[in-house]
Parts: sequence; C-alpha cells; structure tokens
Amino acid sequence: MTRSTQNSGSDPQPAGGYPDLIIKGGLVLTMVEGEEPISGASIDIADGKIVNIRKKDEPDTVVPGHTKVMDAMSGIVMPGLINGHTHLAMTLFRGFADDMSLKEWLFEKIFPAEAAFLNPETVYWGALLGCLEMISSGTTCLADGYFFQDETVLAIHESGLRGLVAQGVLDFPAPGVEDARDNLKVAGKFIEKWRNFSDLIVPGIFCHSPSTCSDHTLKDALEISRAYGVPLQLHLSETRDEVIEIKEKTGKRPVHYLDQLGLVYEDLIAAHAVHLEEGEIVCLKQAGAKVVHLPESNMKLASGVMRTAEMIATGLTVGLGTDGCASNNNLDLFGEMDAAAKLAKVVSHDPTRLTARTVLEMATSRGAAVLGLEKAIGTLEKGKQADIIVIDLHSPHLCPIYDPVSTLVYSATGGDVRDVIVGGRVLMENREFVTLDPAAIMDKVRLISRRIVQKSGS
Repeated sequence: MTRSTQNSGSDPQPAGGYPDLIIKGGLVLTMVEGEEPISGASIDIADGKIVNIRKKDEPDTVVPGHTKVMDAMSGIVMPGLINGHTHLAMTLFRGFADDMSLKEWLFEKIFPAEAAFLNPETVYWGALLGCLEMISSGTTCLADGYFFQDETVLAIHESGLRGLVAQGVLDFPAPGVEDARDNLKVAGKFIEKWRNFSDLIVPGIFCHSPSTCSDHTLKDALEISRAYGVPLQLHLSETRDEVIEIKEKTGKRPVHYLDQLGLVYEDLIAAHAVHLEEGEIVCLKQAGAKVVHLPESNMKLASGVMRTAEMIATGLTVGLGTDGCASNNNLDLFGEMDAAAKLAKVVSHDPTRLTARTVLEMATSRGAAVLGLEKAIGTLEKGKQADIIVIDLHSPHLCPIYDPVSTLVYSATGGDVRDVIVGGRVLMENREFVTLDPAAIMDKVRLISRRIVQKSGS
C-alpha cells in the first residue's frame, strides 16, 4: 500500500498507515534551500519514503510493535551523500600505483593490471569492498563506470545502495571484451539486461574519454543512451595533454568537439572537467550538461584544479565525487568536501570562494541533480526517498558546534557516520553493518591482492 505524505486533520499519523521507521530527536539538516536546521526534529518514514518531518513539540507517531525508532538526539540527521563519479572495483588497486603522472599511471600500470586481473569474481569483490567503504562513510548513492558491470550491479544490489552503474567503453579491447568492436554491443546488452532490475539501480554507458573513444563510438554511445533514456558518463579534459591531443585531432577544444558530435546535452555527466575555457563552461551550461568535481584525484595525479566556483556562478550543475581508489585512495566524501572547499580558496587567494554550504550541496542536492535524481533524493522532504545518514557528535573534533554545515565540511570525517538508511532500509546502525559482512569481504580482497602482487611483481 502506498501511504500518503500528508497528515489528515489532527491525526499525527500518515494517512493510510503508520511509519515503519522514525529517526527521532536529531538536529535535522534538510538541505532544502532557505531552510534552517531543525533541532529535536523527528522524521517519519513509510514504504521507503519520508512521510513527515515533525518538530520536537509535535505529537509522537510511534506504534508499539510496528515502528522501529532510531534515536538521533546526539546527532546531525541529513541527506545521504552522493558520489557523482567513481570506479568501485578499483578498490582492488588502492595503493597499487602511486606518485605517477596520469599517462604513466593509466597506460603503464592501471590498464595492464586491469587486463591481467579483472574478471567477474575480482570485480564483484572489489565492488563489494567499495560499497562497504561508502556505507561506512555516509554515501548512499553513486555513479559508477567500469568493466564487468554485471557484477557491480549485483554488489550494489546486495549492499542496498542506490546508483547509476555504467558499462565502460573504449576503442581497444577492454576487460571482458576481447574485440573492441563489441564494446558498444556489450554496453547495450548491459542496459537492456538491468534496466528493470531494481528501483535503486539505473544502468548506463561510460565512455572512457574523447581520447580513447572515436567519433563513431561516442555518437553510437549517445544514440544508445538516448534510446534508453539514461545518462551518458565520460571523463572530460582531465589533463592539458588530453586537451592538446583533441585539438590536434579535431581542431577544436574538447567541449566544442563533443558539442559538434551532439554529446553536450542534458544527460551528459562529465567527470574532471579541469581544463575548460569560459566558452566551454557556457556551452555545457546552456545545454544543461552536468559536471563532477574530483579534487583529491586531480591533486594526486597533478591534473590541475577545476574552475568549480566559476562553473557554479555560471549556473552549471556541479556535483562531487571521489574517482576510484587507485587515484584517491579512498571513497570518503567528507574528505572530498573539505579538499574541494580549501582547494578553491588557495588557488583563488579568496577565503570566501566555494563556501561550506555550497560544497555540502555538491555532495547532496546538487549531486542529485547531476544524476537526474533531484526529485527523489538529495534533500529531506515529504514524499522523497528516505536516503538519510546520522552523524554522531560525541567525538572531540566535533565539539563545539557553532554552525553544523561548517562542522560537517571542515571537521567531520566518514568515520563519524553512525547510521545509514537508503530507501527506508537500514544499511548501517551504530556503526554495525546490516547488509554486508565486512570481515568476509576484506578477507577475500586481501587474497585477491596477494595474487596481484605475486603475478605483477609489485
């Protein structure tokens, strides 16, 4: 039965039924524009959705034997974080190839390692480890692009997370696709196989980059994505070398080249976007394309600094992501928020650049808009999906609190996340995992890593 999101008369219960879960008594940060934090509020959840947000003086809705109550009096209750770009199974290569340039890192270490060690089994366990790490640090939704993505879908489904899962496409043989001519065929079959599998998972295509995908590949990927009504992901202008290569090949800067092919459109999700000129930013904005900022990965690979504040000022929709663990080396979006805000300030010499509020929006409400999910998640409102996290405030580094937004961005870490809920389902409670077995997952990945060391000589 679908329960109404409205109260009927003076009855404090949701019309048509009672809440399944109540998050009670926390400092609720809805992330709705213009709304102040609500102290002592309670959130009623039924059938996976928020049916009411009650202030502390409103009547209780607990039904003995029916409603689970989660005490959040010592915490901040907020929307789950949204990782706009990652490669989950690259947890397998965490620390495998550090302190290298992007080109050396990718072509001499990562691509060969992926070809040698990726298979359905390793991707499944690597993706499960990524899900475990995301849950533990407050991420409830992600956009993933990689290979053997059938296994990533299964891992995400098992974990209970929400996500856009895209099959990787290149113009040369990729893991699981021996003939490069089959890459798009495999991607199309992937979408068809999983498009009705789960309300939490949207399948799609991830074109690695304009440097590794031809005109033909890019246009065909666009055609398939449009046919299924799903977003198209790609890496864009990550390095200066990539920009030079595209200009030499096409006579145009990357965004204008993609625009000529028709790829600059409302469902494009472009990761990195470091080396963009003003005209390219305007082009993306006018088309309604979306961009994901990956500050820690960009710093580690010395790719450069994205013009995040300028993009947002232009009206471009910008989210936040971690990238994969081979180039970060973690999936903690709290650290990413802190890095994004400080990086913008140091390169601009302006301490007011990219405020804590803006960065938190990039990881919540703006992040939801990047994935086309702003009507479902990203803020805490009646009728939206109950993707919610609770931050435990007992740690010394979170005391005192003058501004909860500032505290979350500049002081909190993923380890401060106590409870995680997706679609009304509890995935972690009091730091205990509900859907996944962390010991079994980490033991399996350690075994895989030993095989990688033995075969690669690393």
